[in-house]
Amino acid sequence: MLRDFHLADLFTFANGFCGVAALFAAMRFLSTRDRRYLYGATLLVPLALVFDVLDGRVARWRHGGSPMGRELDSLADVISFGVAPAAIAFAAGLDRAADQAILMYFVGCGVSRLARYNVTAADLSRETGKVTYFEGTPIPTSIVPLGVLMLAFHYRSLYPVRVLGLELHLVTLLFLLSGSLMISKTLRIPKP
Repeated sequence: MLRDFHLADLFTFANGFCGVAALFAAMRFLSTRDRRYLYGATLLVPLALVFDVLDGRVARWRHGGSPMGRELDSLADVISFGVAPAAIAFAAGLDRAADQAILMYFVGCGVSRLARYNVTAADLSRETGKVTYFEGTPIPTSIVPLGVLMLAFHYRSLYPVRVLGLELHLVTLLFLLSGSLMISKTLRIPKP
């Protein structure tokens, strides 16, 4: 199996490791209530993005892209930009039943978006040999609702509200929007 790995895959693993470390830090916050752990967990998500960008650049530079690399990238992205932000959000206090349902929807949208990309990448690159646009927002855009959440957490302004008879935190609606934009088939974003 080791002979199937490329240099870019090391960056992909670093991306996934950042996501797992963020999960551990969020759990450590829940057991200690030391806010530094949650801030650290949040900082690991943009670090994962750095590794995610680097793996693609290294693969193109070395002409070392592979179907296995694409699958590894998607799995790492689900951890770092789907599961980790949802876990951080839960740990920060988005823990009402409606919050949890929305966070699960958000992760499901991320998984669906990545699976759709992997299945359609060959068709989307048929004319030019390269995928020129994303259908829906890329999963790393989850950094946006995560950043807004952490601002609210930092300023201790996470208060539950009642919406349509459900108790939730308003910032959770950003995760709902983010997930919905990921699975949009009408939103096309040029790929760099």
